[in-house]
Amino acid sequence: MQQATYRDQAELSEALAQLHALPPLVTSWEIHVLKKQIAEATQGQRFILQGGECAEHFDECSAEIIANRLKVLLQMSLVLIFGIRTRVVRIGRFAGQHAKPRSAGTETRNGVTLPSYRGDIVNGAAFTPEAREPDPRRMLRAHAHSAMTLNLVRALTNTGFADLHHPEYWNLDFIHRTPLEKEYRQILESIRETVAFIETVSGNPLHSLERTQFFTSHEALHLLYEEAFTRSVPHNEGIFNLATHFPWIGARTSDYEGAHIEYARGLVNPIGVKVGPFMAPEDLVRIVRILNPENDPGRLVLIHRLGAGCIADLLPPLIRVVQATGTPVLWMSDPMHGNTELTDTGIKTRRFENILDELEQAFDIHAAEGSHLGGVHFELAGEDVTECTGGASGLEDTDLVRAYKSQVDPRLNYEQALEMAFLIVRKKNRMENKSAQ
Repeated sequence: MQQATYRDQAELSEALAQLHALPPLVTSWEIHVLKKQIAEATQGQRFILQGGECAEHFDECSAEIIANRLKVLLQMSLVLIFGIRTRVVRIGRFAGQHAKPRSAGTETRNGVTLPSYRGDIVNGAAFTPEAREPDPRRMLRAHAHSAMTLNLVRALTNTGFADLHHPEYWNLDFIHRTPLEKEYRQILESIRETVAFIETVSGNPLHSLERTQFFTSHEALHLLYEEAFTRSVPHNEGIFNLATHFPWIGARTSDYEGAHIEYARGLVNPIGVKVGPFMAPEDLVRIVRILNPENDPGRLVLIHRLGAGCIADLLPPLIRVVQATGTPVLWMSDPMHGNTELTDTGIKTRRFENILDELEQAFDIHAAEGSHLGGVHFELAGEDVTECTGGASGLEDTDLVRAYKSQVDPRLNYEQALEMAFLIVRKKNRMENKSAQ
């Protein structure tokens, strides 16, 4: 399902031959490290922060955009580390997030019907016959842009860019516009004091104590591309997807009898599965058994995306049936995709309050079911886009046209993403205080 149809099979074969000869983007050793850390998150010893672009675009592969995206994830992770006192695993939705599923194979505008835009790895977003024609050479461009992105991410995180322990350098204007300003500033002061203490005791800057690790992820949607980087390696058993550390299967391709589940079944990589509102509990059990038959810790991540209005009814039975299998899984919340809506003028958006509502309910439901929510999954940008409404800045529907840049789904902007990290800390601390009482 959700695959592109290429007219020129000879051109497709040539592009695939070139892909198979290209070097991988990640190593098997990195994949094993991430798998171990996910296993620790399953036990509550770590917390997963996964975030980034809805869909990466070739023309946005710039140093500024990549650095801003990295900056907001690092700042969010720092707030979480010091706020919930847990090590955070950072997984970016980048360096490969070029393919997007669509609800229909074609799109019609003003009586003209063209193939749907399926991400830059397949075709172009412009509504012209030339742009919308699937082009297999785009897979080569996707690899090149992924490699450039990952190269800059690794360079930045290894050369002091990750030294973001001075909150006074952050863009925190939104704090003045929220009734939670006092709580936020207490968290910031706690970060500042803790960092100063660590540096005084160790005699070293904080960033030199531990290398900042960053892992990549993308939806393993375009199977021809994924298969080109599915390889064995010397001195390491098994078959790896070496295009990413953490591939996930989307809600539209999660049929337990489908090709995407069959593909993922053979990989050593940790695998994520999006669990949408139409996932039947018995089908989820089948997926769990197919993807993790050996009950391997760190192997399987279930990312529920159910919607603020549905999660209370849908999530508990899903948790219970998975618990009954005895299979170790990491549960994560994606509070974005289940809360997409259209404004009166037809603009796709998500409301900050609904995103937060689903996330807070997820924490409560897992706690009530004796389960553990071990991570969060956000679509976000490092810039001041106006795609989701609400937050401390009070964006309204009329503000969306100011800086709406996404070609597919709306993202949290920098301020909204950082505010969400503060609110996760607030929620976790309130749960801990309640439990202690």
